Amino acid sequence: MGILALKEDRPTPKAVYNWRVYASAAVASFASCMIGYDSAFIGTTLALPSFIKEFSFDTLEREEKNLISANIVSLYQAGAFFGSLFAYASTHYLGRRKSLFVFVTIFILGAGLMLGANGERGLGLIYGGRVLAGIGIGACSMIVPIYISELSPPAIRGRLVGIYELGWQTGGLVGFWINYGVNLHVAPTRTQWLIPFAVQLIPGGLLFFGALWIKESPRWLIANGKREEGIANLCWMRNLSPDDLYIVEEIGFIDEDVEKYRREVGAGFWKPFASLKIPRVRWRFFLGTSLFFWQNGSGINAINYYSPTVFSSLGIRGTNTGFLTTGLFGVVKTVLTVVWLLWLIDNFGRRNLLIVGAAGGSICMWIIGTYIKVADPENHPTDNVPPAGIAAIFFFYLWTAFYTPSWNGTPWVLNSEMFDQNTRSLGQASAAASNWFWNFLISRFTPQLFNALGYAVYFFFASLMLLSIIFVFFLIPETKGVPLEAMDRLFKARPVWRAHGRIMEEWREQDEEWRRNAEGAELTSDGKLDATVDERENA
Repeated sequence: MGILALKEDRPTPKAVYNWRVYASAAVASFASCMIGYDSAFIGTTLALPSFIKEFSFDTLEREEKNLISANIVSLYQAGAFFGSLFAYASTHYLGRRKSLFVFVTIFILGAGLMLGANGERGLGLIYGGRVLAGIGIGACSMIVPIYISELSPPAIRGRLVGIYELGWQTGGLVGFWINYGVNLHVAPTRTQWLIPFAVQLIPGGLLFFGALWIKESPRWLIANGKREEGIANLCWMRNLSPDDLYIVEEIGFIDEDVEKYRREVGAGFWKPFASLKIPRVRWRFFLGTSLFFWQNGSGINAINYYSPTVFSSLGIRGTNTGFLTTGLFGVVKTVLTVVWLLWLIDNFGRRNLLIVGAAGGSICMWIIGTYIKVADPENHPTDNVPPAGIAAIFFFYLWTAFYTPSWNGTPWVLNSEMFDQNTRSLGQASAAASNWFWNFLISRFTPQLFNALGYAVYFFFASLMLLSIIFVFFLIPETKGVPLEAMDRLFKARPVWRAHGRIMEEWREQDEEWRRNAEGAELTSDGKLDATVDERENA
């Protein structure tokens, strides 16, 4: 087994794993570059000397400065919360591709609005721009994972949705390092802090033009009565002809899935809401939204948005030193995301990653909190970080090594694949809204948490990571390699920790039977499976 070896749910032509499916996922993932950059750059930009001088932060009391910083950061999450909900309506009526185009346009308008702010005009344009950018970001965070999931062959679904996470980390890496660069090489003028704000337009522009090239989701098209276009898009993505058995089989699975949920739930804008009356559907919504509670409970967004504060609590002194340490944090996250994307997510499994990541991350947080409690570096500053402080920084990066290939992207992968066709858009909207809701609370109150709890903040996050292990073990089934059409059976199976093996065996048996029955089958003019050749001849 090589690092890129695949475990397939059924015999798959090599043509299926072609450049088109990877390129479509990569183009859509420019959205996550926007998200990662916006999440990372703002905290260190607010700490730039030029920004502090422009908006007179140096004349404010600490509490007032913290409040303004928290508002600038959290308005973005508030916009993202509503954007993820707006995207449900948009994807229902316009589809995945057109919705991306609409919301990236809103993001670009917001990013451009921020560039008009200065000391004379005040922070109003930044506040307004952050809300608009947040709406665009929140919508894209809902649309892209389900778009990629719907175009993916099962064996590489985790890897392709992982490209979305890689884009997030790449954007974050640039966001963490850009302020180190401008602080080092650009004079502390208005231009210095405008550069980080202007860079937002680069991934936004790439997605804007990329959305003109990518194809609409075949599953969405077929489910919405555009069958011929859906089949054509599926054949283009799979690089196979319409009469290839793999295409015939996949269309059959999609048809079966769509017809089943129209029969049980019904089609239409409001029908998925009505489906929440069904306990099994409601249960999956609960699991999807809860994953983002536990993700934010790890402390990641406190670090993303307020990294200078976090590293200061560990004894790191000096603006550039703090920016450098933050930049290294971004490097570690990006490198480990590549490992997660290429190998871990589709080989090690979703459940195992979440459990191991939470256990290792919790241990690191306990150690960091203990160091801050004993050494109290913030009130006992030194010119050089002591050996114990260096050890604490090491455990911080080790925490990153546990968190990144587990809780960072895996909840997005799970939510992109765990819902059925009729509730997938609403389910992803609910999950994305949950992410931004908890994100908002963390970003809004982190300064107050550090002021009130000090070292105990790390114990708080460590405890939540321990509790997340119990949640995952007893409630989250393994989804790697499971076709989207079999998710219903997976989430019904008990016990949860044995469900994956049982469902994969059932699916393989069903596939073998389907292939025997479909031997010699063809597609009719409307793309459905015709009777076998023998049956027609006998008739």
